[in-house]
Amino acid sequence: MIALHLLRHAHAGDPMRWTGDDAARPLSEKGRRQAQRLGTLLASYPDAPDLFITSPKVRAAQTAEIVAARLGGVRVVVDDRLAWGVGLEVVADVLLAAGDSERPCLVGHDPDFSELLGELLGLAPVPMRKGAIARVDVSSQDLTPGGAVLRYLVPPELLPGK
Repeated sequence: MIALHLLRHAHAGDPMRWTGDDAARPLSEKGRRQAQRLGTLLASYPDAPDLFITSPKVRAAQTAEIVAARLGGVRVVVDDRLAWGVGLEVVADVLLAAGDSERPCLVGHDPDFSELLGELLGLAPVPMRKGAIARVDVSSQDLTPGGAVLRYLVPPELLPGK
């Protein structure tokens, strides 16, 4: 069994107000606090992620780095395939490339992650707010629609602290 975590990047401000390349858009101060609070929460879990695999976009990579640091420096790797168009086949390939991680955390974007979570559960898209994390258990890296079991979905407003 794989305890697969899906983490939508934390708050990164208003994309319409950002004038640079969207891939370079960083976390806002609110997003940094969200990521720190999430890392603190996950550090109290015995089954916290053991590897972060992130989109190369700055806001996702920053989210992964901040959360991983709160977990004692869990390894973070970048996978370009998480930048857009993430479906079950892409996730299976990413997990295969990641090796033997039992609790990987993919860090990426919407609408991909809301659609992916729904597909894993055999449902319509399940909304994931910025900074939300979901954990689903899957039986193998051979992912099938509806083959996952939801263990939790934590939106950022339920994270402890401010």
